[in-house]
Amino acid sequence: MAQRTLARYLTEEQRNKGVITGDLKFLIEIVSRACQAISIAIGKGGLGGVLGEAGSDNVQGEAQKKLDVLSNDILLDANEWGGHLAAMASEEMDLPHLVPNRYPQGEYLLTFDPLDGSSNIDVNVSIGTIFSVLKCPEGADLSTPEAAEAAFLQAGTAQVAAGYAVYGPTTLLVLTVGDGVVVFTLDREQGQFILSQENVQIPADTKEFAINMANQRFWEAPVLRYVTEMQAGKEGPLGKDYNMRWVASMVADVHRIMTRGGIFMYPLDSKLRGQGGKLRLMYEANPMAFLIEQAGGAATTGRQRIMDIQPEKLHQRVPVILGSKNEVERVTGYHAGQV
Repeated sequence: MAQRTLARYLTEEQRNKGVITGDLKFLIEIVSRACQAISIAIGKGGLGGVLGEAGSDNVQGEAQKKLDVLSNDILLDANEWGGHLAAMASEEMDLPHLVPNRYPQGEYLLTFDPLDGSSNIDVNVSIGTIFSVLKCPEGADLSTPEAAEAAFLQAGTAQVAAGYAVYGPTTLLVLTVGDGVVVFTLDREQGQFILSQENVQIPADTKEFAINMANQRFWEAPVLRYVTEMQAGKEGPLGKDYNMRWVASMVADVHRIMTRGGIFMYPLDSKLRGQGGKLRLMYEANPMAFLIEQAGGAATTGRQRIMDIQPEKLHQRVPVILGSKNEVERVTGYHAGQV
């Protein structure tokens, strides 16, 4: 049987199921080609002169790596000309990027974290790209980047597609168009993403958790209780031994959960309270929550479902607790005082 490429899968979703439009199919294909270009740049590493600091900061005041800037430029350049987008927004840019007047405007909005896990770039650990697609509201003001921000402020439930690429020993593209989660593996010889897993399902229970233990002294009581119970192992109230995993690259940690289950937590704590959380709602939390829920998992802030949050600003941050459904519900219940 012929291999199912990304293009073929998307054509089937459009033609046979009516799940996506032709423009959305084209948009996802272009994003995938941009991810291939980013993968090639990462693969060259020091030989390509792409490692190290860029000498600039992003809108959050974080030092940018050369690959952060390069990946952002690759995604912008790849997507602005196709006629399928009205505007783009990136974690690396203060304001939305409008489609230049010389190109036709489309009906979609694209948000992305061009290179997640920047702290791991120079040490050759898996990093990734996260993206999300929204419909542009009718009559949206796209006259200036400042005006265009309002068009992006849609709850995660409005997403029509989301995905991430993992740049590891293999390059993977994990995607949902609202019809479950599928995984594609990049065949470097063919230069194509080939379907390698369908109907991804996250186990409801787990024995693995991912959290930055260095922040333990800042945690709220419900998270401290939950982690303490997991550390107690078989003798504790949860009755099983847990293992901790922490890559400090959200894509890598989430992909492990997508593969074999687990729970990922970057909760609200006293250090982050003033900024609302660590991770960005539009670029990280919403697309990952969409993927996790489509695979049978759950994603909350500890207090509410992530995809129900109405964004108030483009670079809004939120707490994130996601993964195996029963574990997420347990720690969310602790926040609500239900257990």
